Amino acid sequence: MPKGPQRYPGASTRHWFQNKFPGNVQQVNTIVLHTTEGTAVPSYAGGSQAPNFTLLPDPRSKRIVAYQHFDFDRSSRALANKPGGVQTNTLNVTQVELVGTCDPSTHDKWTEANRAHVFWPQAPGWALEGLVELLVWAHREHGVPLTGPNSWKPYPASYGATSTRMSASQWNGFRGICGHQHVPENDHGDPGSLDFRRVLELAKKKFGSNS
Repeated sequence: MPKGPQRYPGASTRHWFQNKFPGNVQQVNTIVLHTTEGTAVPSYAGGSQAPNFTLLPDPRSKRIVAYQHFDFDRSSRALANKPGGVQTNTLNVTQVELVGTCDPSTHDKWTEANRAHVFWPQAPGWALEGLVELLVWAHREHGVPLTGPNSWKPYPASYGATSTRMSASQWNGFRGICGHQHVPENDHGDPGSLDFRRVLELAKKKFGSNS
């Protein structure tokens, strides 16, 4: 049975999908990060493609607003899972969508149109802090390791069968934090070249200050 709190403190459950898609109960040891490639909380096709969490940047107040769609230890639905291969959504994974983009061309287009957004490879400190708060909570309450791959390729080089994509055995043995670009049986390249080294530095500093 799951251990630890299942709801992230302060997260909105306005877009709650677990009643419609119950999923599998699991003991999460891995977090997968995505980007939505939009500027609002997506519909996620009525929840059929939803993650566990969506983190929505609010540039005006310089804070992250968290939405929770499934319990922490419940499988969500944001990864491809091909028949006959490894498990993805149900392999002890919680998934987090970061509202914004990892695509430099999209970033340029939105900037030219004065469309407020976060370009996650160059995310401002307040946005990274909002992500870090969730990661530290998951580490403290559920033991998810504050570690992950060294390589986070920039989009679009991160798309497809790249050197960052884990093999089946690597994925089955992985514990920690990774991106959609690292998950086998998937081709998406988000969240691009997220400054993961900085994310870990902030997370370990924050965890140390709270312990």
